[in-house]
Amino acid sequence: MRFGEILEAADQLSIEEQETLVDVLHRRVVELRREELALEVEQARHEHAAGQCRPATAAEIVKTLLP
Repeated sequence: MRFGEILEAADQLSIEEQETLVDVLHRRVVELRREELALEVEQARHEHAAGQCRPATAAEIVKTLLP
């Protein structure tokens, strides 16, 4: 189903149903973000335990992130 079709289908819902849909979608997105973060934390712990991390200042970290 295409995004536009989903929006058109949502337009057919009552305002209460649309509010419920928004709430359900928001909760799902929050849960997906939580799962992603948990995976990143697990990976970081693994890297730390394997000795693949080194101390760095905030300035060094920012320098590596900015183009």
